[in-house]
Amino acid sequence: MARPIPARFYVNSGIVSSRTDIHNLLRPLVKQTVGYRYFRGRDLVASGTGWVERVVIDEPETSSYFTPISICLNVDSFEQLDFETRPDQLVVYALVQGDERVVLEYAPAGERDSTAPVPGQLAFDTSGFIQMELLAAPDDEEG
Repeated sequence: MARPIPARFYVNSGIVSSRTDIHNLLRPLVKQTVGYRYFRGRDLVASGTGWVERVVIDEPETSSYFTPISICLNVDSFEQLDFETRPDQLVVYALVQGDERVVLEYAPAGERDSTAPVPGQLAFDTSGFIQMELLAAPDDEEG
């Protein structure tokens, strides 16, 4: 009688192709700030720092996207997930699709990509405007 194949296990690193395992590995990133680097082949195409809003599975209408404002990860956008644990115990994730990959790393508060613009308050020059107040006409009182 053939013995069933045991489930795989990983300790600190691995290459994961199971959709369920990828989803479980990525879930801790929800509501975290991460740095991302997008590679096509060996070329760095884009990079930034963003907030992981969602990690989804079984939602074919939802795209994966990476912006400095928000990140959505759809497990079905990728063939596999490579991960490894750095010496400082933080995990580096590489989402792979063909020759493209997105590398994600936890970005502690205060740490920013040096090439990314620093966010700031939008400025609006009001020097060319005047302020007017409109008052309601007084009610006519009948005596």
